[in-house]
Amino acid sequence: MERQIPKNVRQIGNVSDSPKIYVEDYVDTFFLQLSEKSEKEKQPEGAFLIGEMQKQDNEEYIYIYGAIKIKELKKEGGEYLINDKIWKCGCEECSQYFEEGEIIGWFVTEHDLQLAPGSINVKLHKKLFPKKNTVLVMKDSTNQEDVFFVHKLGDLMEIGGHYTYYEKNPCMQNYMIASRKKNGAVQTENVEDTAAQSFRSLVRERGGQKRERRTGSLMYGISTCLVLVLIVMGVSMMNNFSKMKSLQNKINVVAEGEKQTSSPDVKETSGAAATVEKNQEAADTEKESAEITEENEGEEQTEDKNTESIPVSGTAVAADENDGIYVVEKGDTLAIISKKMYGDVNHVDAISRMNGLQNGNLIYIGQKLILP
Repeated sequence: MERQIPKNVRQIGNVSDSPKIYVEDYVDTFFLQLSEKSEKEKQPEGAFLIGEMQKQDNEEYIYIYGAIKIKELKKEGGEYLINDKIWKCGCEECSQYFEEGEIIGWFVTEHDLQLAPGSINVKLHKKLFPKKNTVLVMKDSTNQEDVFFVHKLGDLMEIGGHYTYYEKNPCMQNYMIASRKKNGAVQTENVEDTAAQSFRSLVRERGGQKRERRTGSLMYGISTCLVLVLIVMGVSMMNNFSKMKSLQNKINVVAEGEKQTSSPDVKETSGAAATVEKNQEAADTEKESAEITEENEGEEQTEDKNTESIPVSGTAVAADENDGIYVVEKGDTLAIISKKMYGDVNHVDAISRMNGLQNGNLIYIGQKLILP
């Protein structure tokens, strides 16, 4: 099945050469971590590249979506030393973290690196990666410059530029989390150029618009429920007022009947009839009072139910503190995550640097973030 050409991309350099090279954003972040570690320790660092090669419409494409650190990479006489043990370890980790992945090249970085492979390393590349279009990436950790080379026409040919693309990449995320402590990867600094900032801002803006629409719909629903509760309460109060007024009128009638009964001109039989009528009126009054009381109780229960049915928004947080992982939930921002995990918002920049994010919340639901 052919991979779709990524849409969220940023161009680096002249991309007119063939094949077209696409590097996933987390892999680019991993390159930066290794480069900073190399500059700090003044030792070479490297990684095996995981990806695939495709051909569409007579154009060749290389997609690099993973990287496995080369264990104990050393250099003697200008040649990088990669023995069978190192190669076997890289293949095993590739199978563990990238089940269907293929090693299609390698990456090296060191202090004041000359960005040319040299004949010795060209020979090493042909031995390890004899297949056409395999890739060598060389990065100078001092100036943070890199150059891409592709194996074609029997040599390593320099490629003028490449693309960095962004997509969900759980395999590379899981590898970076697992190897963070073991490999001593350091937090990345803010070294992205204007194009990178614009690219991340665009993706973040789209995510913000979706969140605003969801928040607006939720607030509209809550407001509607509150309006309905107020209407019900108003109708109930009007009904109670009308029934209390009717009760007052009947009490007045009963009072007038008592006055007529106490008059000396009224016969005994008439007094008895008045007493019966008074008793009947009093019974009716008590019955209506009970009905009002029951109705008020029913309305109170209805109001309680309506109150209980109003949704209460909340944020669910899932974190695996043992592995230093935070799983993003709906509504999360970097500030919220920092406050929940550390008690303040002072760790937003550290979380951004650890995960290659630039000044913001370029995160999505289900994403695993490495906690500093």
